[in-house]
Amino acid sequence: MMSMTCHNLDFGTRVLDLVAVGSSSNASIERHSVKNHGKGFTSKVYGARRMACCRQNISRTRAFSTNTSEALLDGVGERTEPVLDLKKEVKSPISLANLFEVVADDLQTLNQNLRSIVGAENPVLMSAAEQIFGAGGKRIRPALVFLVSRATAELAGLKDLTTKHRRLAEIIEMIHTASLIHDDVLDESDMRRGKETVHQLYGTRVAVLAGDFMFAQSSWYLANLENIEVIKLISQVIKDFASGEIKQASSLFDCDVELEEYLLKSFYKTASLIAASTKGAAIFSGADRSITEQMYEFGKNLGLAFQVVDDILDFTQSAEQLGKPAGSDLAKGNLTAPVIFALEKEPKLREIIESEFCDTGSLDEAIELVKQCGGIERAQELAKEKADLAIKSLQCLPPSNFRLALQDMVMFNLERID
Repeated sequence: MMSMTCHNLDFGTRVLDLVAVGSSSNASIERHSVKNHGKGFTSKVYGARRMACCRQNISRTRAFSTNTSEALLDGVGERTEPVLDLKKEVKSPISLANLFEVVADDLQTLNQNLRSIVGAENPVLMSAAEQIFGAGGKRIRPALVFLVSRATAELAGLKDLTTKHRRLAEIIEMIHTASLIHDDVLDESDMRRGKETVHQLYGTRVAVLAGDFMFAQSSWYLANLENIEVIKLISQVIKDFASGEIKQASSLFDCDVELEEYLLKSFYKTASLIAASTKGAAIFSGADRSITEQMYEFGKNLGLAFQVVDDILDFTQSAEQLGKPAGSDLAKGNLTAPVIFALEKEPKLREIIESEFCDTGSLDEAIELVKQCGGIERAQELAKEKADLAIKSLQCLPPSNFRLALQDMVMFNLERID
């Protein structure tokens, strides 16, 4: 039997008490890499490419209560065997188009509803919504809602998605969009997905109000779902966004920041919404608590892996690929995983960062030091460790094309740094 304890949604000073999944024999995280299941893979055709579905059962697991920071460090630096190996496990590149093929109709309906759901009474807000919704977003978060909804619906005997599933996906994308509008204001970004940002077009005042309006509108639709567990879950996400921004702003150029703090900030800013999305979808499918908690763990670890990969790309991709200057986070004093790891080996890097790059060429020197000191490689391992945990959380789902797509979403993220 699998026993689970729900994370504590405390709106006071105590943050999420996340669930950690451990081996039935001890409290350590059991390491199950996809590579270890190689013999249990059965070929299937999925979209335009061949995929594999892991059939092998993993050992029984149990959940134990822990605090947030410990849960976020699950799997970090403990494994002795290789984690996900993209070159061996994936035969051809994964595309989002293929991943989302099984929920393409769901996403098409969502795209049609997004603009109207904002509300047509305010032309400026509608124009702002058109700007951000029409800027080529990947719709990863609502796609995850649909994939988990359909993957878990089978467990509850549902033949199709409910209106609450669909509304949840719309709410999640609205909240994500509102956070992007505010992020662009805070970061003074002029471009988003190749287009001018809302604040660049309409000014900071309108951008802030547009983001606030979307948060408020999403909250109204959320309340109308009339599910107190999901309402608390998503409300916590909005609180986490603010906590993440404050935490980041208070630690700029701080070379003593620890990996634990970085992961907590990354959870607040990225993983919290994804975890709430996947758990909320399972709740509306009527899945039991053990399944909904595993879906939360999947979303949390996938979100952390996505953030670590994004932070790696800030050092490895060109300005043209990033759509912003390379090393822009470092330039602003936001120290991410590659930098934190490099600081452990290179004292000179600390000197440069604490000077806030006052000397000409010092930023470029710092970027090179991060690369030379193994910061990128260690961050890659961190991303793969979180990906392993995400894959393991999917083993509770029955085999299906939807579960396959969720597994490939993990692999798609890692391919970005392969």
